[in-house]
Amino acid sequence: MKRFGNLIGLRPEKLEEYKKLHVAVWPSVLKTIRDCNIRNYSIYYKDGLLFSYYEYIGDNYEVDMARMAADPETQRWWEVCMPCQKPLETREEGEWWTNMDEFFHID
Repeated sequence: MKRFGNLIGLRPEKLEEYKKLHVAVWPSVLKTIRDCNIRNYSIYYKDGLLFSYYEYIGDNYEVDMARMAADPETQRWWEVCMPCQKPLETREEGEWWTNMDEFFHID
């Protein structure tokens, strides 16, 4: 299992819309997340930033993420969510959410 932490900005005028979307995430999107071996997925908000945390339990992250990205319902979900988000200027090329390095963990 590998843990992931990611950051992205949230446009202030889109806060309520984004919260409403995530109160009722589409069941097909939740199924794709699970089918792509993502578990324990959470998104937190503070001061204009979203922090996501999830655990990957599969054997090939790149293949699973490509499968998720190819899913038509997930693509539609992203089209709804992405206008709410504001990627960080410091993100790596090709990133939407900025991947964070894990410095510490204790079970």
